[in-house]
Amino acid sequence: MKKKKIIIAGSAKLQEEIKEWIVYWKGKGCTVIDFPHSISKKTFNKTYPGVHKRFYADILKADVFFIANGKKNGIAGYIGPETFAEIAFAVIRKISNKQRIKIVLARMPAKKVASYQEIERWLRLGWIDEVLHK
Repeated sequence: MKKKKIIIAGSAKLQEEIKEWIVYWKGKGCTVIDFPHSISKKTFNKTYPGVHKRFYADILKADVFFIANGKKNGIAGYIGPETFAEIAFAVIRKISNKQRIKIVLARMPAKKVASYQEIERWLRLGWIDEVLHK
């Protein structure tokens, strides 16, 4: 059986949690093809565009798009603007292009997350497939 290719999205500042999720998904027999990388402030402007372009290209290759939305800035289930844009890209891939991609949240975001209503709606519509920890 072919290993599922997975992308992990989320805040690059949550590196410890991301490492745990990489181990989790590898333990499920998946191949993690990309995840948020820390970029030094010194090289950010030069490195960021390439990292970001590759991440979006990898979303197109993934079987599973997983959002590692841990606690950040005191907000449980944090989803920032960049991660929301990546989720929207995966949803568009799924509903417009009718490509198979499973979209999974680590946890439901707190109601004060700016994209909470959209995430809740997309779950009801089945565009986001599941939440691991409710």
